[in-house]
Amino acid sequence: MSNDVLTNQARAETDRESRLPEAWASAAAQKLPRYTSYPTARAFAPMDDRGRSEFDATLGRDRPDHRLSAYVHVPFCQRLCWYCGCHTSVVHDYARVAAFHRTILKEVDLWADRLGEHAGLAHLHFGGGSPNALAPEDLIQLIDRLSERLSLRPGAEVAVELDPALMSTDFAQAAGAAGVTRASLGVQTFDPDVQALINRVQPYERVAQAVSDLRAAGVSAINFDLMYGLPGQSPDIVADTAEQALTLRPDRLAVFGYAHVPWMKKHQAMIRDRDLADVTARWEQAAAMDAVLVEAGYVRIGLDHYARPDDALALAARGGYLRRNFQGYTDDPADVLVPVGPSSIGRFEGGYVQNAVAQNVWRDAMADGRLPVGRQLVLSAGDRLRADIIERLMCDLQVDVGAICQSHGLDGRALDAELANVVALSRLGLCEVQDRVLRVPEPARRLMRVVAACFDADTNLQGAVAV
Repeated sequence: MSNDVLTNQARAETDRESRLPEAWASAAAQKLPRYTSYPTARAFAPMDDRGRSEFDATLGRDRPDHRLSAYVHVPFCQRLCWYCGCHTSVVHDYARVAAFHRTILKEVDLWADRLGEHAGLAHLHFGGGSPNALAPEDLIQLIDRLSERLSLRPGAEVAVELDPALMSTDFAQAAGAAGVTRASLGVQTFDPDVQALINRVQPYERVAQAVSDLRAAGVSAINFDLMYGLPGQSPDIVADTAEQALTLRPDRLAVFGYAHVPWMKKHQAMIRDRDLADVTARWEQAAAMDAVLVEAGYVRIGLDHYARPDDALALAARGGYLRRNFQGYTDDPADVLVPVGPSSIGRFEGGYVQNAVAQNVWRDAMADGRLPVGRQLVLSAGDRLRADIIERLMCDLQVDVGAICQSHGLDGRALDAELANVVALSRLGLCEVQDRVLRVPEPARRLMRVVAACFDADTNLQGAVAV
């Protein structure tokens, strides 16, 4: 067979995979959780006095062999991007950020004083907002305080999310000096017309300079966040963005679909509904970006991540120890997640907690010498069972439901009712089931949440996926 025939076959296969099968259209249109946790954050409830007392007791039960992870939320940006769904506010002078910095140092001390004995901090992640809203010297001081008070372990990953258009060379140098090992840049798109439509103008040259500055400062691991489904995008436009991104040699990429929720995030009303792609066009955009990244040798990770084959995330995926948490996919091995900053979410022995979202409430707690936790979710045995199944499915695209039930001390048939819904989805080709082992085939990867929702105890979601 000639090379031309082989090439034509490959192109035909790529074209076929880029189209959303008609039988999957209703599944692709469903609004489902991303399952960065289970139960999801919408199940959290306000923490009452009893809950606070029980949580305080839980903190004292941390084991000496428990490793810590910390998520630090910096709720400030220097510009408002219209697609954004984060808890953040725009600042035009540094006074508010400086006050925040003084307060968050107190919070670090509060957590350090209240936590039981532990095995140190294995992973430190800064998100936002934009952590580069902090002055370079304040970033260094905050990382130093966290490292000292929470005992940063040798070889721990220190990761920072950044707005590349507004990152200075001084900030990059401070990040390197403070021990940052990985930077995640919010690129989203390189297309200037799309950038204008989402109020996030950042020329390729500015992003390239940010990458160069970070690498020169010793921050060698670089991640990019890219998006599809933004106004004005097409398969060609997102493919071009992916190709431009590859010229900067990122180690990992996260490819997110834009979620349009103007009833929750009022500024998203600046994006007009009529400028957004429908579910079929969104699928084609995601497929176009996927084709570029896979052709370049990147490995698909879970729902929406890509990594070089030798990257730690790819190794975790191959080794079966990939995890999923509020930062997305990770190889973070920590047993406890400490929340630092307003709206930050943590996980402890009993379940999840979330710090107060409102900055004044968060700040008042520190003034009173109280941890700023405001909401919680105590995990039941059933929650833990379903969480294990959903996490393995979201990470591995397969899960032995019967074996996990047995590992929780239950009969292997305990979730057969949920499996009945899964079997119904298998008739559409979204999954395969044999002897309670569930697998999502590669072409259905982007719809794995539809399968995962079958194990969600939220009956509204279960009804949504029934066919």
